[in-house]
This record gives sequence, C-alpha cells and structure tokens, in this order.
Amino acid sequence: MRYIRYICIAIFALALISVALANRAVVPLKILPTEVSGWFALNPQIELPLFIVILASLLAGLLVGFVWEWIREHGERAEKARLARERRRLEREVARLRGEKHQGKDDVLVLLDETA
Repeated sequence: MRYIRYICIAIFALALISVALANRAVVPLKILPTEVSGWFALNPQIELPLFIVILASLLAGLLVGFVWEWIREHGERAEKARLARERRRLEREVARLRGEKHQGKDDVLVLLDETA
C-alpha cells in the first residue's frame, strides 16, 4: 500500500512539473480591475510565470476547501466533546456509587460482588 502511495505522489509530481515546463511564459497579474484601481490611484500589477499563477490558484483553492470543511465540522466536534464530558461525568458517578454500595463490607465480599 505504501508503494502505491509513492507511485501516486510521483505521478502527481510529474504532472505538476510538466504543467510548469509547459507554462513558463510571463503574464501580467492585476490585483484590481483598471476601473477600480483608478479610484484608489494605484495600479497593482505583477509579472509572474503562468505556472506560478496556476499552482498558487490550486493552493489557494485547497486552503479555502480545508478551512470550509473545518468550519463545517465544528458542530460535530463540539457534540463529540460534549459526549466525552458527559461520559467522564457518568463514569465518576458510577465509581462513587460503587464506593458507597460497598462501604463497610469485607474486601472479599466486595470482590465477589464485583465479579458477579
């Protein structure tokens, strides 16, 4: 199974390298549209190779997806934490009740009661 994972990673890396080699042309990347940049008296424009733009877009999409999923699962994590707190509280209560039930009894009788 580990080798299959390595093969998949290698294929993915080769695909990324081939995309990078095929898209080496430098392109202008504007941060704001021309009309909007006139309002603020700035024209932010960066010249980057196209493969960097493509890979950065993929990375930004993955990041947004991870954050979106983390926010979506917040309710499930909160419910799991609440159930864990409730379970610990009930375990403490059971231990306390067992201690009260066997209080003042002989140790051998307590052991026999617990096994039955």
